Amino acid sequence: MPLRLGQEVQALSRAARLSRRWAAFACAALAGLLPGGGAAEEVTLTARGGGLSVTGEIVDYDGEFYRIDSPYGVVTLDAATVICSGAACPGDGPPAVDLTVSGSAHLVDALMPPLVETFAARQNLGLSRRSTDAGFVYVLTDRDGGAAVARFAFRPVTADEGFADLLAGVADIVLSDRAVTADEVALAEAAGLGDLSAPVRSRVLALDALVPVVSLASDRTTITLAALRDALRGEGAAPLHLPAENGGLEQALRRRLLGGAAPAAAQRHETPAQVSAAVAEAPGALGITRFTDLGEAEPLSLSGPCGIAVAATRQTIKTEDYPLTLPLFAYVPARRLPPIARTFLRYTSSPAAQPVIRRAGFVDQFPEIVPVGDQGARLVDAMLSAGGEVGLADLRRMAARLRGTARLTLTYRFEDGSSVLDAQSRSNIGRLAEAIRRGVFDGRRLIFVGFSDGVGSAATNLRLSRRRAETVRAAVAAEARMAGDAPVTLDTDAFGEALPMACDDTAWGRGVNRRVEIWLE
Repeated sequence: MPLRLGQEVQALSRAARLSRRWAAFACAALAGLLPGGGAAEEVTLTARGGGLSVTGEIVDYDGEFYRIDSPYGVVTLDAATVICSGAACPGDGPPAVDLTVSGSAHLVDALMPPLVETFAARQNLGLSRRSTDAGFVYVLTDRDGGAAVARFAFRPVTADEGFADLLAGVADIVLSDRAVTADEVALAEAAGLGDLSAPVRSRVLALDALVPVVSLASDRTTITLAALRDALRGEGAAPLHLPAENGGLEQALRRRLLGGAAPAAAQRHETPAQVSAAVAEAPGALGITRFTDLGEAEPLSLSGPCGIAVAATRQTIKTEDYPLTLPLFAYVPARRLPPIARTFLRYTSSPAAQPVIRRAGFVDQFPEIVPVGDQGARLVDAMLSAGGEVGLADLRRMAARLRGTARLTLTYRFEDGSSVLDAQSRSNIGRLAEAIRRGVFDGRRLIFVGFSDGVGSAATNLRLSRRRAETVRAAVAAEARMAGDAPVTLDTDAFGEALPMACDDTAWGRGVNRRVEIWLE
């Protein structure tokens, strides 16, 4: 009889636990923790003050913490507070750390190597790389003695396979070009890996975007979102080119444009770069690719019924003014990673890593300053499309307030139909707070400016936009741990529906318009 969903989850959870236990056993044998590679031996961890002791098999030891499979389950204990007794106890000094990263081949192959290499250089570690059947491994070594400090193994597959590896206990980090799915969240919770949808379980490494493309020979420059959806449903006249069906880009396309449905028949290509190459040689064809893989194809701007068009540029992707922006994620389970792995993860989202990410061809998240004078077309188009209840006095107040300021590329937007910040915006909270802590804006004023869509009364929208600005300001202040004598001033203002960035006639347009911008004075 077929298993019901709950039974399937329980079965997969048991399989994942068994797989993790076997992986831990194998790693321990290889590391010499289990003498002769024979049957696992138990150790006893006793509190240095006496009294408490736990007996079981060592699952992991990173030189800082023990993870031990005890009668109470897998428990984590600080090595500084316990004494290990038994033949399987590790020797002096921390062992070499083994870390396995699995997921999107695009991220693994193009982004990870420069990040690992620059990380090793900053940590004054030696580095070597070797190929494996599954991918490749970087060995980080102590420059003094040449001893291995860590082995970072990378498996370039798909986001789907990356999450499967995490569930099976054979991966520690998943790189994904899409958000985790509800099914993956449920399976991970059942396997004891925590809630992967929680903000603390993921971080945004870089940015990309879905971009419609045509040949340079085409006279098209824009496409409406409705026309793009029609083409994906097989209702367009142009031949359609799409990336492989099992990739994260295809899944993002389904979620962002088709409500989860599959697109119509199209000419498929193994990689987004091949989509761009094929479309560039085929006048009259339409393709969807990544911003980072445009190649010789011509990108189309997205437009709405009111005529506002937005092109995919590094700046519009950073600000999420371009509606098909794609955050690229690293997901980690709810277990403690070794110190060097945690340091590496912090480095990947640090200011020092942003130039590396940009040189690798991705859109970095380093805040850029856009002077108000460089935004003339954006401001004029937006003002011409402002809601009917927005009067000259409102526009003059906004112009006076923003005159002499500059916009940061950090923007805050919300999940569809929700007051919860989206993934890129949650990342931007920490990024702005970090810049404040580092003194980047000392002596300056940051203005959190709220905007709304044009649905409802102007007075209500003004209140909503102000509330959003105050909420984001409070979140940044809390993250930055600001005191009353902080050297930077955080202010708020709001202009409701006075500055639309897209057409309110569409759901995506309304979502783009509901935002909080950061202006620097």
